[in-house]
Amino acid sequence: MGRAQETFNKKGVRNKKEKKRKEKEAKRLARKESEKKGSLEDMIAYVDEKGMITSTPPDPNKKKNIKAENIEISIPKHDSVEITDTIRKGIVTFFNEKKGFGFIKDSETKESVFVHVNNLLEEINENNVVTFEIEMGQKGPVATKVKLFK
Repeated sequence: MGRAQETFNKKGVRNKKEKKRKEKEAKRLARKESEKKGSLEDMIAYVDEKGMITSTPPDPNKKKNIKAENIEISIPKHDSVEITDTIRKGIVTFFNEKKGFGFIKDSETKESVFVHVNNLLEEINENNVVTFEIEMGQKGPVATKVKLFK
């Protein structure tokens, strides 16, 4: 009884929906078939000795044996920074009293060393000659026990 009262427009809408449903089902079946064709061997990728991704397995003759003990994962220790003399002499190149930090140019190595107001034994100003000790801080060498050179 419901179909007898359908208009031409309603039939067209119903036919379009049915056609879409069939197309969707056909696409789903085609996708399922194509997944069956692909095997695990087609999906495997290899990395060659240069780090490039290839589809061919690596040559076992080119394999290198590496000992796990020789692999360094962390940052190397501070072997490159050699602190020979504990008390150094230098010139204050910059010092900001408001912010409480500055830099001292080491007279031996000519390197700039950070200094904080907490590490001062006496008040210092720019261009003062000072003596100090170097310690390793969080971001590099830091001058400690800074006092005026007399």
